[in-house]
Amino acid sequence: MERTPEQQAQIDMAKRLKKKEVVDKKIAAATEERGVSILLTGNGKGKSSSAFGTMARALGHGQNATVVQFIKGRKETGEQLFFGQHPQVSFHVMGHGFTWETRDPELEQKAANQAWEVAKQALADERVNFVLLDEITYMYKYGYLDADDLVEALANRPAHQNVMMTGRTAPRALLDSVDTHSKIANERHAFEGGVKAQAGIEW
Repeated sequence: MERTPEQQAQIDMAKRLKKKEVVDKKIAAATEERGVSILLTGNGKGKSSSAFGTMARALGHGQNATVVQFIKGRKETGEQLFFGQHPQVSFHVMGHGFTWETRDPELEQKAANQAWEVAKQALADERVNFVLLDEITYMYKYGYLDADDLVEALANRPAHQNVMMTGRTAPRALLDSVDTHSKIANERHAFEGGVKAQAGIEW
């Protein structure tokens, strides 16, 4: 029998109320207050953009942030130009190390170690509310850093501190240790259609 608009409206309302009840129970059960670790992986575009967007939220709440970028590009990124001058942000780009254009293992290893020292200090600093380790997972893919060191630092960081990490792939030890893991898929990309990379979008 076909439902009347009034009957359908009542059914829809009942479904929404049921869903709200489920959500309310989950909210009530989430009583732990602490910082979280978030890992963004996948071949899709937007991992770093999401992480910097989340950092902007933290800054909006007056929090202090540290950024360590583990891959040095050919030019300054918009994120560095914008956030690098922010009074609440300590911004670090990995020296003369890993880039997409050159491969000098000795130089890259030295830069990876230096960048990790900065990251490790931030992960131990009570004054830092938000830590962004951008493109850090490539350091594990190429064997420059040990993922167990990061897992240990995450476990021992200040309880209030939030951490976001990005990169296409990640070692199992890191995947298993984080609170939140999101994988961004690639359905289509303008570059594959012949559109040139541009400032404000790719960097």
